[in-house]
Amino acid sequence: MQATALQINGHAHAVRSSADTPLLYVLSDELGLKGPRFGCGLAQCGSCSVLVDGVEMRSCVTPLSFVQGKQVTTLEGLGALHARSKGRAVSGTLHPLQDAMIELQSPQCGYCYNGMVVKGAELLSSNSKPSVQDVRTALAGHLCRCGTYQEITDAVLHAAAAMRSGA
Repeated sequence: MQATALQINGHAHAVRSSADTPLLYVLSDELGLKGPRFGCGLAQCGSCSVLVDGVEMRSCVTPLSFVQGKQVTTLEGLGALHARSKGRAVSGTLHPLQDAMIELQSPQCGYCYNGMVVKGAELLSSNSKPSVQDVRTALAGHLCRCGTYQEITDAVLHAAAAMRSGA
């Protein structure tokens, strides 16, 4: 089988999976990335979310062939993506939303963390001052088993404020 070239978190990777393999399996099994998680396998929970050219996608149903020639960003690459967008060094940085989630202790079990952060980062890349309703609308379709939706909304708003102040 011929290797497929992918751009994941700003780095080139050659993977051996077939073109119809779900991206989630390539990310976890071949590349060892643990941010995107298997949740439902039906693109309904958001646990497997990644950004593809800056747009959130559910990697459990996205075939490998779809992301060829596109930039895929996982939870692990959000900090570097944000840093690059601000012209800063990328080494060892977290996205401001990841910092806010930690600071406010928003997630509990971790089931939703990946999807909430990925979708929240997508929102913050296009809306620097989201309202509570903007955040709720953006995160609709992402399931949180612990019910910490308000805490997650607070973290997105906190991150937005931090980003406006230069974070």
